[in-house]
Amino acid sequence: MSELGTSDPVFLLVHGSAHGAWCWRDLVPALGARGATAHAMDLPSHGDDPTPYTEVTLDLYRDAILHKISEIGAPVILVGHSAGGYAITAAAEAAPERIAQLIYVCAYVPEDGKSLGDMRRSARAHPVLAAIAKTPDGKAFTFRPDTVEATLFHDCPAQAVAYALLHLGPQAIRPQETPLTITARSTTLPRDYVLCTDDRTIPPEEQEKMVKDWPEGHVHRLAAGHSPYFSHPDSLADLLIKAVRKDG
Repeated sequence: MSELGTSDPVFLLVHGSAHGAWCWRDLVPALGARGATAHAMDLPSHGDDPTPYTEVTLDLYRDAILHKISEIGAPVILVGHSAGGYAITAAAEAAPERIAQLIYVCAYVPEDGKSLGDMRRSARAHPVLAAIAKTPDGKAFTFRPDTVEATLFHDCPAQAVAYALLHLGPQAIRPQETPLTITARSTTLPRDYVLCTDDRTIPPEEQEKMVKDWPEGHVHRLAAGHSPYFSHPDSLADLLIKAVRKDG
């Protein structure tokens, strides 16, 4: 493949619930092999970030993303997976001029005035609920090891599943119960969506609803489950590059 131009923004990859920068381990080199630069970050309380989950807010997620963009020093293509859709949209609402494009990977596209929890509860099916359990303090949830593979990683290599099980952590509930105000600041940015047609966490029909009014050329379907960065990293990298070249 030909390389992206030197003036093109770089990718900043933002994980979903209970994950961390670690989940992008196969996608970062796949993007690099295609001439792109990709950064992966830990949101507060995830991965190697020491913030207690009891202190986490959606605003804290937003501010961490904007800080990382400042470190990178260039407008970025902001990629959010799953719950990360809320975090990247919050960042875009705060500083759209620092973001070249938003790409949602089987992610929540926030609705104005609704929290992620509101959107999940409005769905016809809630498969993820069978895979999670609240922490004793009621302020976070964790994925249950006995059910997480079937929900999150059913089409992933066994070694990737084992790797993920070693790294999954608690997910603060508060940011997922925080409504987000949506304006043209985020919706007028170039936006693309990677819809995973075999997703067993966010049902594909729910993903279809979130992008029903998007131009077809901005919705890219991938025959994968909820973790395409493990199951189909090369195909996912190809779709991300395609989306950037289209808008760039």
